Amino acid sequence: MANIKSAKKRILVIEAKTLRNKMSRSQLKTAIKAFEKAIKDGDKAVAQEKYVAVIKKIDRAAVHGLIHKNCAARKKSQFTKALNALNA
Repeated sequence: MANIKSAKKRILVIEAKTLRNKMSRSQLKTAIKAFEKAIKDGDKAVAQEKYVAVIKKIDRAAVHGLIHKNCAARKKSQFTKALNALNA
């Protein structure tokens, strides 16, 4: 355990940031699963709605550093392809 006051504060700050990151990552995964379920079920309207939500979550995650920007671009590309294949 830390003895220095600033080190104790850093521990508290890191715990808060870790909790926030876990929450955001969980929300991202949930949005991705919801979109993939809509694609699997073949529901175009729901898939379009979930697509907008998941793209927004991915962009937010990339901006905040939860995922790498190339990972975000790759996921967005995959989801766009999946949605276009469903609509075709």
